[in-house]
Amino acid sequence: MREQMVEVLRKHAQANVALHVANIECYLRNPVGIGEHSDIMEAMQGELDKIAAHEDRLDILNNYFNE
Repeated sequence: MREQMVEVLRKHAQANVALHVANIECYLRNPVGIGEHSDIMEAMQGELDKIAAHEDRLDILNNYFNE
């Protein structure tokens, strides 16, 4: 059961990293298509902050909860 819970936490963090990377790719490829964000750089920095939080979680899982 322990291994399953750790794996779910790991997959959740990885999926969130992928989601925020995809958002940044959208901003980079078509910044005019995102009408609700007047400050695209600020929006991308927010996405980077979210990636960093999930990457930190992955590091913690790998450092402290690996078999």
